[in-house]
Amino acid sequence: MKRILTLLLILLPFTQAPGREYHVTTSGSDAADGSLQSPFRTISRAAQLSLPGDTVTVHGGTYREWVDPLYGGTDDANRILYRAAEGEVVELKGSEPVTDWKKGKDGVWTAVLPNSFFGAYNPFADRIHGDWFVDLGRVHHTAEVYLDDVSLYEVERREIVARTDTLIKSRRDPEGSCLMWYAEVGATETTLYARFGTADPRRSRVEVAVRPTCFYPTREGVNYLTLRGFHISQAATQWGAPTAEQIGMVAAHWSKGWIIEDNVITNSRCSGITLGKEYSTGHNLWGQRGFDGATEYNEVIFAVLRKGWDKRNVGSHIVRNNEISFCEQAGICGSMGCAFSEVCGNHIHDIWVKNQFDGPEIGGIKFHGAVDAYIHGNRIHRCQKGIWLDWMGQGSRVSRNLLYDNFWMDIYYEVDHGPMVCDHNIMLSDMSLWDMSEGIAYVHNLMAGYVEAVSQGRYTPYQLDHSTQVKGLYFITCGDDRFYNNLFCRVTGGAHPYGLDTYAGATVYAEGNLTCTDPEVRLEESPDGSVFLTFLPKEPVPSGKKVDTGVLGRVRLSGYAFEQADGSPLPFPTDFLGRDRNQDAPVPGPFEQSSFTRLKVW
Repeated sequence: MKRILTLLLILLPFTQAPGREYHVTTSGSDAADGSLQSPFRTISRAAQLSLPGDTVTVHGGTYREWVDPLYGGTDDANRILYRAAEGEVVELKGSEPVTDWKKGKDGVWTAVLPNSFFGAYNPFADRIHGDWFVDLGRVHHTAEVYLDDVSLYEVERREIVARTDTLIKSRRDPEGSCLMWYAEVGATETTLYARFGTADPRRSRVEVAVRPTCFYPTREGVNYLTLRGFHISQAATQWGAPTAEQIGMVAAHWSKGWIIEDNVITNSRCSGITLGKEYSTGHNLWGQRGFDGATEYNEVIFAVLRKGWDKRNVGSHIVRNNEISFCEQAGICGSMGCAFSEVCGNHIHDIWVKNQFDGPEIGGIKFHGAVDAYIHGNRIHRCQKGIWLDWMGQGSRVSRNLLYDNFWMDIYYEVDHGPMVCDHNIMLSDMSLWDMSEGIAYVHNLMAGYVEAVSQGRYTPYQLDHSTQVKGLYFITCGDDRFYNNLFCRVTGGAHPYGLDTYAGATVYAEGNLTCTDPEVRLEESPDGSVFLTFLPKEPVPSGKKVDTGVLGRVRLSGYAFEQADGSPLPFPTDFLGRDRNQDAPVPGPFEQSSFTRLKVW
């Protein structure tokens, strides 16, 4: 009888009629009924009541809270929609304002906060840590201090804040910055020391990040949520290793079918959006036990499979048309929870620009286990790495992305076993591609930077076709790649390998590619956000080769074909701009034209 009653209590909320709309305003009350005439004050109140088919409409203003949705939808037709009211700016912040600043004789401003200000979580006492985190020889905290939406630099000692001759140089501030902070956490209070340059913090907006996330369900399996149109910022997020629970400013927490769209996501201490794993299958396992990282991650993978990692339960998210910026780890990251997902139309920029810590989990998009993921039509620049698919990218497709001005490379495939497809991308950074994988088809790309291929001795998984289930483990031999109809740019006297030079001795199938020496390649960013590309080669561009699933064949290791995620053949009928291609004699590169001046690409 007790088990029956428990089941009834679980099912009871879903017996109500769906389709209700709740409203939230900054002048509302959580004691209200959530109607337009009597709205709630917090998004969190609506998140505790919303059921499949319901809509939460949030009206203009600033909401400082961690939204923890209690329920999810049941399928695509019965979602729970969280949306900003049309035409209204809705800010969801992980920060709180601090106004009581006092200036010392040394020019340092001080604010003393009772520890009760932070509740159960004080980020000024919480160190950034985790597997593969590199602290560069000092302590870092998840806290952050913002002056008019610009983050200050944390320094490691109080006396540094008082020095006027110390300029912190970074990619964000190449000329140096004196905007810095330090914190001392005592038994009852936290003291902040800050230098604000010429600004007076009593007349400016100063905020401190206090919440570890902004939108994250503490329960797993809160499926089919849509988050639309919010400005989300200033969370004290923790480092998200692939062996750990990954909690970004917006985090899906081991669920299925989220749509995250049309949001502005900025100023996360670590990551903006995470589609990652949960806690029980290992949390920073490498740091706890100390075996080699590959062994630890393989163990995590099998634990996740036992927990039910497959298409029925996890992944299949859509992340589209967001602007994501000023995160110091990743714009979007995810370990295994990103499988079967689509990431498209996002503008991701200024990731890891303060350069205060490091680690091999940093990039515009950083995915582990991106099985059958489709990453296309994104603009990614000023990131440490652009798109980084690490482990188990089988079946993924990276297509029609615009990548430039990234600090290390545009696209990085690390220890993946194919088949995978990389097509119609524009890669303009100094390093276009780092290939530490095998079984990838590179088709109709423009690679203006150098290319590097490396073999790897780690044994990493490959899957059954279009599945998360592991078929076997093998090391990377650096080969079995296909290169068809790509444009490579070679710089006269350059010190790096361009084009296919790096694959000497490897098994590579190549046809229809063209290497251009010193072409004119110019990118222009206009004030309205448009981007224009000029490409003028010095030599004629001959026709390329017709490419489809039949031409690409099957990869050596898994034996599977290059095809779409639904198993249908893979055609390349259109170019970067969606224009029809000449199927029998296509032009190499992303465009069905061999040269152009000021072509709009974003």
